Amino acid sequence: MANTDDFNTEEQSPVPDYRNDHSRYLLVFQRRLNGEVDFYRDWNSYKYGFGHLDGEIWLGNELIHEITKEGNYTLRIDLEDFEGETRYALYSNFLIEDASSENTLRVSGYSGTAGDAMAYQNDMQFSTKDRNNINCATSYKGAWWYYGCHFSNLNGLYLNGSHSSFADGIEWYQWKGHHYSMKKSQMMVRRK
Repeated sequence: MANTDDFNTEEQSPVPDYRNDHSRYLLVFQRRLNGEVDFYRDWNSYKYGFGHLDGEIWLGNELIHEITKEGNYTLRIDLEDFEGETRYALYSNFLIEDASSENTLRVSGYSGTAGDAMAYQNDMQFSTKDRNNINCATSYKGAWWYYGCHFSNLNGLYLNGSHSSFADGIEWYQWKGHHYSMKKSQMMVRRK
């Protein structure tokens, strides 16, 4: 996983190697590392953010919206399983709408090795346990852009890899299915 201390803001090659180059991703807004922070929270927690900059964090939907509305942004998601294997998903277009639209997700332009689990969440409103647009947040113990309900759930419960419950962990269906919770996840954005 990339560390924010490792980010370099100097101009890079116009065609970076995204498989190895985290230096162009300047803002980490979600990170799961070890389960020390509870991500099963209410709307206001996700609105304003929680966690620790050097540990597990959700930066806050309000701030993520304020940043991404100002220009064209790309999204990179890094995942690691409990066996130490890593995958990534890169989206060439990323935006979170304001709270009046329930922080609707706009994401497209997938490339990467993890599989496109966010396409299903595109154009969906953000849901939390107390603002549960389609009952998925309480069913799957997370907060996310759910749609009947999900192919990804990176704010789900921190479980240890394979589990018997259905889809309530840190899930990325296209890589590990609905019965495997990731060890680590990180979401970061970069202005184009």
